[in-house]
Amino acid sequence: MKIGIDLGGSHIAIGVVNNNGIIVEKIEKRIMSKEKENIKKVINEYVIDNVNILKEKYDITNIGIAIPGTIKEGIIVKSVNLGIENYPIVEELKNSIQLPIQIQNDAKCAGIAENRYGSLKSYQRSIFLTLGTGIGGAVLINHQLLNTGNLPGCEFGHMIIQKEGIPCKCGKKGCWEKYASMKTFKDNLRKELGLTETTRGQELLEIIRQNEEQKEEKDKDQRITKVIENYIENVSIGISNIINIFEPEAMGIGGSFVYFQEVLLEKIKKHIQEKNLLFNKREKLVIEPAILGNDAGIIGSVIS
Repeated sequence: MKIGIDLGGSHIAIGVVNNNGIIVEKIEKRIMSKEKENIKKVINEYVIDNVNILKEKYDITNIGIAIPGTIKEGIIVKSVNLGIENYPIVEELKNSIQLPIQIQNDAKCAGIAENRYGSLKSYQRSIFLTLGTGIGGAVLINHQLLNTGNLPGCEFGHMIIQKEGIPCKCGKKGCWEKYASMKTFKDNLRKELGLTETTRGQELLEIIRQNEEQKEEKDKDQRITKVIENYIENVSIGISNIINIFEPEAMGIGGSFVYFQEVLLEKIKKHIQEKNLLFNKREKLVIEPAILGNDAGIIGSVIS
């Protein structure tokens, strides 16, 4: 048994993973805005406490951690959405956990898992995107991650899609994730509807479902329609750019997007095709939701 840990910009999830890539137990917590003021302490305490509890229940051989941002030699060089730089997380955790620990970029962990067990296992050339608090990515060729050298690369979320656009925590302006992350989508929806941060994603999804069930356009809440249309346009720009560069056989999308894929995915595919965004036209645009859902990062973190 292994323990996989997914440190997202808005949550921490810890899972016990068996040799078949199946999570047999999982615990998680949501990271609130106030907790980000002392994020290292929050992460360390939650991870150490729960890993040690799980070690009492299972025969654990090693730990894998999936983290958004740039990772190098056991150090979080830069994680924009966690607000962490040059943090030796492996060194901080190893004395308390006393097990081998490996860390890697979260989108690449998720991509590896989907390529091994999930929606991308049938393809030789694929792209995996995580749409969550930010946007991450992985390029997989012949079931191997694209080697970008000392730095992980594939930071698709930080391609600029709007000149002098919305400031990003990375220091640039107009980054794709400021327009197309699921955090942006949910925040914009909450803002339009006058809802607070405590309104969870499942509640927002139900609001969207109810609105889409209205048969007459005049009966629909146009505030919701506007947020969705703007999001579809922005996410389609980035996806089409990536497809035009890499020409993958298929693209997989994970992160919290998977919970909303029923109301967003077909709209995205239709928009890309109808708005003529692809350089090389395709009869069929293969974009698949992650079969492993939001657990792909946990599973991929322990695949060596």
